[in-house]
Amino acid sequence: MTTSETLAPSSELTKSLLRFITCGSVDDGKSTLIGRLLYDAKMIFDDQLSTLERDSRKHGTVGDEIDLALLVDGLEAEREQGITIDVAYRFFTTDRRSFIVADTPGHEQYTRNMATGASTADAAIILVDARKGILTQTKRHTYICSLLGIQNIVLAINKMDLVDFAGERFFKIVSEYIGFAQSLGFGNIRPVPISARFGDNVANKSQRMSWYDGPSILAHLEKIPIADREGTGPFRFPVQWVNRPNLDFRGLAGTVASGRIEVGEEVQVVSSSKRSRVSRIVTFDGDLTVAEAGQAVTLMLEKDVDVTRGDLLCRPDATPDIADQFQGHLLWMGDDPMLQGRSYFLRLGTATVPVRVTTLKTKIDINTLEARPGRTLALNEIGVCTFAAAHPLPIESYADHRRTGSFILIDRATNATVGAGMVQYALRRATNIQRQLHTIDKGARARLSGQKPVILWFTGLSGSGKSTIADMVESGLHRRGVQTMLLDGDNMRHGLNSDLGFTTADRVENIRRVGEVAKLFVDAGLVLLCCFISPFAQDRASIRELVGVDEFIEIFVDVPIEECRKRDPKGLYKKADAGEITNFTGIDSAYEPPIDPEIRVDGMRETAKAASDRIISWLMSRGGGVDDGGI
Repeated sequence: MTTSETLAPSSELTKSLLRFITCGSVDDGKSTLIGRLLYDAKMIFDDQLSTLERDSRKHGTVGDEIDLALLVDGLEAEREQGITIDVAYRFFTTDRRSFIVADTPGHEQYTRNMATGASTADAAIILVDARKGILTQTKRHTYICSLLGIQNIVLAINKMDLVDFAGERFFKIVSEYIGFAQSLGFGNIRPVPISARFGDNVANKSQRMSWYDGPSILAHLEKIPIADREGTGPFRFPVQWVNRPNLDFRGLAGTVASGRIEVGEEVQVVSSSKRSRVSRIVTFDGDLTVAEAGQAVTLMLEKDVDVTRGDLLCRPDATPDIADQFQGHLLWMGDDPMLQGRSYFLRLGTATVPVRVTTLKTKIDINTLEARPGRTLALNEIGVCTFAAAHPLPIESYADHRRTGSFILIDRATNATVGAGMVQYALRRATNIQRQLHTIDKGARARLSGQKPVILWFTGLSGSGKSTIADMVESGLHRRGVQTMLLDGDNMRHGLNSDLGFTTADRVENIRRVGEVAKLFVDAGLVLLCCFISPFAQDRASIRELVGVDEFIEIFVDVPIEECRKRDPKGLYKKADAGEITNFTGIDSAYEPPIDPEIRVDGMRETAKAASDRIISWLMSRGGGVDDGGI
């Protein structure tokens, strides 16, 4: 470590901007540190100081002193609990540089907020309580910073005043942290012993730690080099919106993700390889001759080409890979676990497409950084996964393209963000495999049999009577000359799915496999009856998407669980209640009933015979079982 040099002032016009994040475990002093930086940088106005003094008497945790943490803990809930639960951004400036700091939550529950703050940061201050040392959350935040490409780490060992400013304690923590982080590829790790409460080594060097000869945190932040990754990268323009207010104007609106583009330069639509030239770069304040990374603009093209929201524009000589499969790191943010085989929405750039997590290759043990096997990811867990999208996308590694190489996963049922990820690389293992087109297709097979292929999907609790109704429906269709096939949940588990249990992950995979088989039967031109509990709405919806419009008919056999318990034809409820069966739907595993099924059977009021007759009549009236002129 070397003593910080005196820094010469810079003019306001030439100041650089450093974005940094503060993170660490709960109560490590992140908000106090930022408050101290603002206070010592004289970025607090008199009225703010008066408010701070009043709030300190009401919410403060440092006795009669001013509680600087309250400058950042702006939410009432945070002040009452004494913790940060949201990301708070603050701007301040010194003679040397301008700063935007993100104060992020330390609590494990809000790791997702920390990742949000880190996604745009150039540096990270990771705080450690000198009394507690390195904690699991410290390691988790460090690992996330490495995944997000942050190169500069300030290891701030805080509350040195509570360990009598002992140098041996500082160096012990530093040694442990370096041992953990040395394999994560950081460009620079600067350890600094501080007392954020009293300002030691925050903005000014402390006289109480003569054994430390390095810079203060602020002096170090003023010297960190800032890499302009987006500005120097290839041109990337995700199309946010096609703006066409009249017949004379068609513009492509969005933000330049990286690189630059000039009027007259040629661009290419990645999805179609169509090319055109930029005729205008339009902004609210007037036209530009050049647009650079970070600028929100509207591009007009000389020749109209097919472009929609979600498309990506690039230069023809610097195009990204196109693939429908890729591998990446995934930070899971959902309360419910991530499940292999389940369909989610992937938002990559401005494109949103269905995607499946095909494989969880490894889970990362945060404490040891070891890769371990696993089948699911729980809240705040990190893994390496492979993904299969519904159609090809531009795939670029996050390490090379920060903006276009990051993605989020969205729960299809709740529309909640459940995961954030960083692309590693496109998967090409199936590039030598192409779909073989056959002369006889689904339509030809259906015309030969004189019927329209369709899936009748029966769902409901165990004991609701869906198998009985499905069997009666198939018998009725068979008598009418309709070619059918019936797939039953129990029967499938004796064969194709005999390797699956009844965990949530296994249930999802069970239905995924059935969906692929069901699609084959529809392609064969049959009327397929599927009788499965299929407890999760998201999985039923993914099967609907596998087939054509109107080829998936959801039939909900609605019987309350109390009645199913009374019926209990297989004695399963009795065993589940006795604890002999685990993960039983309706008991200790959830069932998500259809919200808007095509057919709802009231199993308490309608007999199986009446229900089957109604389903057959409904199907025939819509041509779902027979083609025009058929039986």
